Amino acid sequence: MDWIFDVTYKNRILLKGILEQLSLKELNTIPSGFKNNVIWNIAHTIATQQILVYRLSGLPTLVSDEFIEQFKKGTKPEREVTQEEVDNIKDLLFATLEQTKNDYANQIFNSYNEYTTSTNSTLTCVEDAVGFNCFHEGIHLGYILALKKSI
Repeated sequence: MDWIFDVTYKNRILLKGILEQLSLKELNTIPSGFKNNVIWNIAHTIATQQILVYRLSGLPTLVSDEFIEQFKKGTKPEREVTQEEVDNIKDLLFATLEQTKNDYANQIFNSYNEYTTSTNSTLTCVEDAVGFNCFHEGIHLGYILALKKSI
């Protein structure tokens, strides 16, 4: 699991760099031909990780229900996010990952509600969820890079 957490951490460093590189206007821009923007995709990775790892384990999430509702699968940007929200998202990239690593080390994930993803992968335990999440975040990094070129 250390390797998967490390890959996720490295992906999130890349996401943080993008947050620091783009202006607030660029983060909120939805380019022609796209359905969402850079900041939505980054926040979506956090929301999805919380759903896959915590909610499906029957545990409270580390972010608010409102955050998850705004950025979960099937949503899209309904408004521009503020700089304060961007700063919070930047903090959440690492705070949620560090807490997940600690919670995993402390063995708090004792049950899991099986879930089949949109790629038809069935997750049966928290290890599956953490592994799949790493894949999911990589997909969104690629999408973010395409968005960035289109801004």
